[in-house]
Amino acid sequence: MSSFTETGLVKKLLDLNSSQQSIQTLSLWLIHHRKHHSIIVKTWLKELAKAPAAKKLTYMYLANDVIQNSKKKGPEFGREFEHVLLKAFRYIAQSSPEPKTINSLNRILNIWGERGVYEEPKIKEYSAALNEGETARVEPVNGSEKKRKPETVLSDVLTESNKKARPTVGVTVEKKAKSEVVEVNGKVETHITLSPHQPDGDPPEPEELIKVILELENSASSDAVVRERIANLKPEVSELAAINKLEDKEAAIKLATDVNDAIKILNDYNARLATEMEDRKKLTTMLRDFQREQQELLLQAENRLEEYQKKLAKIKEVQKEVRNHMNNLPDLTSLPDVTGGLAPLPSAGDLFNVHH
Repeated sequence: MSSFTETGLVKKLLDLNSSQQSIQTLSLWLIHHRKHHSIIVKTWLKELAKAPAAKKLTYMYLANDVIQNSKKKGPEFGREFEHVLLKAFRYIAQSSPEPKTINSLNRILNIWGERGVYEEPKIKEYSAALNEGETARVEPVNGSEKKRKPETVLSDVLTESNKKARPTVGVTVEKKAKSEVVEVNGKVETHITLSPHQPDGDPPEPEELIKVILELENSASSDAVVRERIANLKPEVSELAAINKLEDKEAAIKLATDVNDAIKILNDYNARLATEMEDRKKLTTMLRDFQREQQELLLQAENRLEEYQKKLAKIKEVQKEVRNHMNNLPDLTSLPDVTGGLAPLPSAGDLFNVHH
């Protein structure tokens, strides 16, 4: 994943569009660089203020994705955005947004209220700023719904949109919808403006992944010394028939000691194996999330490569035309001397003497 720079962040924000892939890819990148949360949110607000009205909505979808998906990693983004969201909603209200933009943002506020992303007074404050002092249209927060999983964010938004959508706008939504048909500037488009599902998990830092892999090199299953001790345990400790062969108390005490030692060794080793199993499950999940992120970044890189290859091809065409044009231009150095044999032009002094 690319390193963080403020210039790079501005470039990514300018390139952002309202597609699912664009929003989720940038959201993952921002969460990956969450230690820069302060400058990220500050830059986000600055770019939102300068963006066209339609782009402001996309920036809000990005903020929503980051706020909800970063909670597993820590509260940094949630707290940082809380300080600037009031200004953001005011900027949007001042940009004369379309009614459907206001409706989309109000649905986000309703979802934040239901999930307890922010306290209800704060939600009402944001809503008042967005609706320019109108009565905040935030539904009462149902305490039982605060605990709902964030995976239902999009289905809630689209369901609410279905209830309020105009008859001229067709919306096809299923419980696990991945797209919606919406009207944008008079044109009907298949378009996703909110992530259709929350990622299974935040992609791990490469350092975290490497650490877990290295720790598993010393796992229980690779401990040949303990496995050899277990293999060399006396057969009597696992055979009931050995009890019948005991002839005196001393032999019984020795067998009991051997059995207790074997139990301790096996209990410890089994506990280590259980821990290893959990670690490997964790690693499997981390690898899956890391692979998912890399696949998204690979797709983004492939798209950019294709775009720049086309651009390069066009530039090469221009280069070829320039060369052809240059080859067709006359070589002035090879032209004949048209002044050969002619008298030189008179000087200023000669002209003066002629008139006098």
